[in-house]
Amino acid sequence: MNFLLVPDKFKGSLNAKQVIAAIERGVSSIFSKAGIYSVTASDGGDGFLDSVKHYKQLETIEVHTTDPLGRKINTEYLLNRQTGEAYIELAKASGLELLSNEERDPLQTSTIGTGIQIKDAVLKGAKKIYIGLGGSATTDAGLGIATALGFSFQDEFGNLLKPIGGNLSKINAIIPSKFLKDYKNLEVYAINDVDNPLFGPTGEAYVYSAQKGGNKEDIEFLDNGLKHLQTIVKGEMGKDYADIPGSGAAGGAAYGLKTFLNAEFISGTDFIFKLARIDKLLESNSIDFIITGEGKIDEQTLRGKLINGVCQLGKNYNIPVIVVCGVSEVNAKHLNEMGNVEVIEIRDPSMSLSYSMENASSLIELAIAKFFKNYIKR
Repeated sequence: MNFLLVPDKFKGSLNAKQVIAAIERGVSSIFSKAGIYSVTASDGGDGFLDSVKHYKQLETIEVHTTDPLGRKINTEYLLNRQTGEAYIELAKASGLELLSNEERDPLQTSTIGTGIQIKDAVLKGAKKIYIGLGGSATTDAGLGIATALGFSFQDEFGNLLKPIGGNLSKINAIIPSKFLKDYKNLEVYAINDVDNPLFGPTGEAYVYSAQKGGNKEDIEFLDNGLKHLQTIVKGEMGKDYADIPGSGAAGGAAYGLKTFLNAEFISGTDFIFKLARIDKLLESNSIDFIITGEGKIDEQTLRGKLINGVCQLGKNYNIPVIVVCGVSEVNAKHLNEMGNVEVIEIRDPSMSLSYSMENASSLIELAIAKFFKNYIKR
C-alpha cells in the first residue's frame, strides 16, 4: 500500500509536519511496509515560509519591523539573491498569532509591518516577491503595505491618515508612491486560496473580521469603508478589482497588493503542489490513498482552501481521499461532490475541546489506525 500525505496544520495544536508524523504512525501501525510520501503544504497562510523552505534553498533574512498594532518586532523572510526571488509570509508581521485575544481589533490593526518587509526585500535586490496571505489580524485593504512603500492617504482636509481599518471611510485622496517609480519591473504575487471579494455579504468584513475582534457594528463600518476605498481608487487610479475572487483575502491585503503593486493572484495550493512536483509523484508512484486534514472542516474548506485542492487532486487521479479533522461542520452531500472522500473526526464528544487539542497527535494516530483496521475487514 502506498500513501500520499498532504495535511494542513491543526491550528492551535500541531503544525503540518507534526500532523504528517501522527498520520505516518497510524498508517505504519497497520501497514508495516507501507510506502509513505508526504508534502509539506500551505494554502498561502500560516506555515507558508516553512513549506517553501522545505523545497528551496534560500537565505533567511531577519528584519526589524512592526506588528499589527505598530509595536517593534523582529521577523524574517526568505531571499535568493541570485534569482531575485523573495518569499514573505504576511502573518509573520501582520498576523493574529502576534496578538492576544484582548488586543484583536480590525479597526486599529495595519499591514504596515508586512510592507516594511516587502520594501526591505526590494532594497536587497528582490525582483519577484511571493507573498503568502492568510492568518491576518487586519482589515485595512493593504493600506499599511502601500504606506510602507511610499503611498499616502489623505482625508478631506488634506491630513495624512494612519493606514488602519478604522480610517478606510475617511480617505479622500491617494498620493502615489515615489519609491516605486524606481522599481517599475517589480513582480509581486499574492498567494492565497480563498475566493471572497473585497466587500459585501461574502466579502472580507462579513466573513473574517469577527475572528479579528470585530463586533456587529465594526463589521458593518468596515464593509462600508472597503466600499468607500474602492470608490476612491476607481476615481483616482482607474482600477476596479473589488469583485475579483480572492481580493478580500487577508483583510483585503490581496486587493491592496493588486491595486498598489499590480500583484498577480496565485492559488496557494497550486503554488505548493507545483513546488513539490506533486503531479510527477502521482504519475511515478501507485498511490492507494491520499490523506489530508486540518483542525476544523467547515464551509470555508469548500471555498478553495488546501483540503478542497487535495480532494480535487484525488478526483483527477481517481484516488480515494481521507480527510482527518478535529471537527467537521460540512454537509456530507457537499463532501461527496468533491469526489471519493471520507472524513474522520478525531474528537471524543465526551471530552472537552481543550483535551482534543492537547492530545491531537495521539488522537490522529489512533483514528487513522482504527480506520484502516476496519478497512482491512471490509
